[in-house]
Amino acid sequence: MKKVLRNFVIVLLILTMVMGSVASADTLPYVTYNFDYWNDAVITPAAYVPDGSINGDSLQLGHKLGSIYDLYTDETLGIIALCDNTFNAIYILDTDDYSLLYVIDEFFNTETGNMDTFKSPQGVYISNVSKIASTEEESYAVTDSYKQLFICDTENQRLLYFDIDGENKKNLTFTHDGTLTSQSLVSDILGESYTFKPKKVCVDSADRIYVINEGEFQGILQLEKNGVFNGYFGTITVNISLWQKIWRTLSTSAQRSKQTLFIPTEYKGIDIDDAGFLYACYLDQTGVQAVMRLNSKGGDVIKKGANNNLGGDLIGVNLGGNKYSGHNKIVDVTYNGKGMYSLIDNLRGRIFTYDAEGNLLYIFGGLGNAEGTFLSPQAIEINGAQRLVCDVNKNEVQIFSPTQYGRLINEAVGYRYDGDESKAVATWQKVLQLNENFEQAYIGIGKAYLNSGEYKQAMDYLKLGMSRSYYSIAYKRYRNNILKEHFNIIFGTIIVLLVLFIGSRLYKKHKNRKYDD
Repeated sequence: MKKVLRNFVIVLLILTMVMGSVASADTLPYVTYNFDYWNDAVITPAAYVPDGSINGDSLQLGHKLGSIYDLYTDETLGIIALCDNTFNAIYILDTDDYSLLYVIDEFFNTETGNMDTFKSPQGVYISNVSKIASTEEESYAVTDSYKQLFICDTENQRLLYFDIDGENKKNLTFTHDGTLTSQSLVSDILGESYTFKPKKVCVDSADRIYVINEGEFQGILQLEKNGVFNGYFGTITVNISLWQKIWRTLSTSAQRSKQTLFIPTEYKGIDIDDAGFLYACYLDQTGVQAVMRLNSKGGDVIKKGANNNLGGDLIGVNLGGNKYSGHNKIVDVTYNGKGMYSLIDNLRGRIFTYDAEGNLLYIFGGLGNAEGTFLSPQAIEINGAQRLVCDVNKNEVQIFSPTQYGRLINEAVGYRYDGDESKAVATWQKVLQLNENFEQAYIGIGKAYLNSGEYKQAMDYLKLGMSRSYYSIAYKRYRNNILKEHFNIIFGTIIVLLVLFIGSRLYKKHKNRKYDD
């Protein structure tokens, strides 16, 4: 009796834990899904779940946050900069507990000699700036660097940068070091009437400044700190079909005036990876590609994955009776490390995360008033394993933490990116225990076996992952190995057969000649 009772209690506890986990998943205010080989939407475990928010109360501001249009995390300093477009302020937070360290709502303008303020700032960035001697007394090595805070003071039509000094994040100072305006830009291309209204900014390791300017359709501005305009960077080309060209040619002037203008779209968000490649997202009307990875020449070198799509939701997809199709409105991109990057969609409140090869890893988020959903998401950033999303209508920054499922995927992709195939395989196996239908896990294991020369195992997993291209590679290598291993037998067999064939022919010929004689 005691044994039966004990077994009953054990079963009850297991059921309680299982039901609890299911209930926890069911309480999420958004659907988590991905797309399979057939481009069908399939339900997946949640990769990230809501884990609180940053707002006026949490920062003890005495008022609500305004519209946070941008944010940036500097892991070295251990700070996060928030750009408040409503209260014209920059908030500096601690990365450890999201507590408020500093409020920058006015500054001493070293160029005018007066106190100054911001007007509707929309972008913020912290960079490592090369330190070069500016006087004979100073002798810095070019390899030395220091931190600078860049602020897009949009409505004041200027880009400001501040030196950051201090031994730790508790005693930092921010000193105005320079300003870029339309008057200070050195260019024969832009012209004197050019309007400079920076919205987003980032800086590469060579101190080149990349600016998304409001209403600029020719590309990202590439600037030097002295104001020299190097040119447009990553210009978006417009693809017009043959039918559209013919139709416009045959249309009357009145008809053409009512047709859609084929002009490049403007960029919305930028970030830079460890290798200096610039990730830039834009509004894509085709739903195929909403982000680029630009090299030093401004060429797009991004990989588009198996389904050749980097636009978020796939076209014509239905999920549980609710339509998740049509192009998304991608408004920001953040580089997560290990080749992974995330896009934030303003239209449906979705966050899409891809690996270095352009494969969609997971999706989370949605629209609504509940925790974990958005009214108007505007920017995304990382803080360690967490994801931070600015909602300009909710006046808060929502925090998302990874589940075991999301953490394992990130780790597996990271191991594969670093070339540690054994750890990648072991981690992907754990992912499959949580989601046995995740094709990228099978493909990840298959690629690992492929790289280690275990082609038969690679074929098995790549077949389960529906990867025809990599399966073909594994099959060819497996076939070549078989041929090499049995070359002597195969070659010997061919020689024997050839000798027998020739001998048989000669014998018949000799026999026929003898018969004729």
